[in-house]
Amino acid sequence: MAWTKYQLFLAGLMLTTGSINTLSAKWADMFTAKGCHDDPDHGFSHPFVQAVGMFLGEFSCLAVFYILLCHDRRRPEPKMNPGQSFNPLLFLAPAMCDMTATSIMYVALSMTSASSFQMLRGAVIIFTGLLSVAFLGRRLLVSQWIGILITILGLVIVGLADFFSGHNGDSHQLSDIITGDLLIIMAQVIVSVQMVLEEKFVYKHDVHPLRAVGTEGFFGFFVLSLLLIPMYFIPVGDFSGNPRQVLEDALDAFCQIGHQPLILLALLGNTVSIAFFNFAGISVTKEISATTRMVLDSLRTLVIWVVSLALRWEQFHGLQVLGFLVLLLGTALYNGLHRPLLVRLPCCAGMVEAEEESSAGERERLLNDGRVQADDES
Repeated sequence: MAWTKYQLFLAGLMLTTGSINTLSAKWADMFTAKGCHDDPDHGFSHPFVQAVGMFLGEFSCLAVFYILLCHDRRRPEPKMNPGQSFNPLLFLAPAMCDMTATSIMYVALSMTSASSFQMLRGAVIIFTGLLSVAFLGRRLLVSQWIGILITILGLVIVGLADFFSGHNGDSHQLSDIITGDLLIIMAQVIVSVQMVLEEKFVYKHDVHPLRAVGTEGFFGFFVLSLLLIPMYFIPVGDFSGNPRQVLEDALDAFCQIGHQPLILLALLGNTVSIAFFNFAGISVTKEISATTRMVLDSLRTLVIWVVSLALRWEQFHGLQVLGFLVLLLGTALYNGLHRPLLVRLPCCAGMVEAEEESSAGERERLLNDGRVQADDES
């Protein structure tokens, strides 16, 4: 079945904005400008300020949700399901996970390449799968376990590519690259906790995804904005990258933006792209399929890599090609992208049908558990 023009638009929007999100954040890191008090030119190293901008983009999803809801209610027959009413504080814990993981990843992005940053984020399926087994009682399929093992192999290959690139005299020092890669992996552990919490709450309270993203964005934006105040006084030495050597110098960031307005353009690109990326991702899942969303997310990694090479932000390394392909295979197996291919083979059709029935039964069990818990609380 051919895609409609609207579906093509959504797929293109998701791929474009998802790529801009990482590339604009990396672009901001590459600027140098004067700071406050006639400080000499120095790199724009303000990951927490960047994270605040990202949460502002997520927060804007709330506005999108209410605009769509008002537009839908004007129809003769409203079709949009706003979800059940819920206590917004339920999303405080996932929002804090998001805030912590995002801040760590922006720190890591300043230490490693944009392509490695995006590839290593694929580690999230490892920890999400393990935590869903431990805390949601989910039973992973054999293909998902194989996908996790292949993903681990892919991460090792990408890590080796970064290790050798550090010896080839790239813009980043080897110690920074290794530290950045480890920080990205650590952040994925926190992201997986966030995803498990979100899944539990979404199944239980039937919260609209845009509303969930917007609510988390509100908490992240509000809390992290307040935390910028104590961060201004916390010394961290050379790790900071700003002249005062504190955890975050927001005033220095604004001074650098004043001296180099293109930094503001990069930050706005990050803020706006994350808002449209969330909207497009949810719409792709609704209008096409979750499988298509996973494919587009993998293509986003390829786009970021190609653009980084074209702009000469990084050098080409053959191991990264192998690492990307292995990670792509692991992600595909974990998300069941192999099923449409195997179902055409007579020898594998029965196995695929059994997997789909098991997966459907698991989803129904989680839904029933959520309904029972909701009934008990009411």
